[in-house]
Amino acid sequence: MFYIKVKGYFSSAHNLRNYHGSCENLHGHNWVIEAVFKGKHLGQGGMLIDFREARELLNEVLDYLDHRYLNDLPPFKEINPTSENIARYIFKELDRRLKEKRVISVSVHLVSVWENERSCAIYGEDEEK
Repeated sequence: MFYIKVKGYFSSAHNLRNYHGSCENLHGHNWVIEAVFKGKHLGQGGMLIDFREARELLNEVLDYLDHRYLNDLPPFKEINPTSENIARYIFKELDRRLKEKRVISVSVHLVSVWENERSCAIYGEDEEK
């Protein structure tokens, strides 16, 4: 199995619902996102997926979140904009975009969402269903 990882960034504000602590108040983060892609086979050029293409996919998703109040955006109007839920959202969006572009030899493996240099949430899906 081959893996590549790309990194992206966005800044946004949010507040956590049903939380009793300071994060219940409006606050913001400069989020760091890592997306890991995987696949069994390399393309003709000896690459799993071009780093540029992987970064572009990630940046398309992050542009929607950048400089926004997350609680006002679907799906975070319904679900709490926690790091865990943001990681799942980004994972699902990357997966959807790969399928739309008919990239079948590569899949999203993990998405890490760093809200600061000490704390991150990671989302991935089991291959067995």
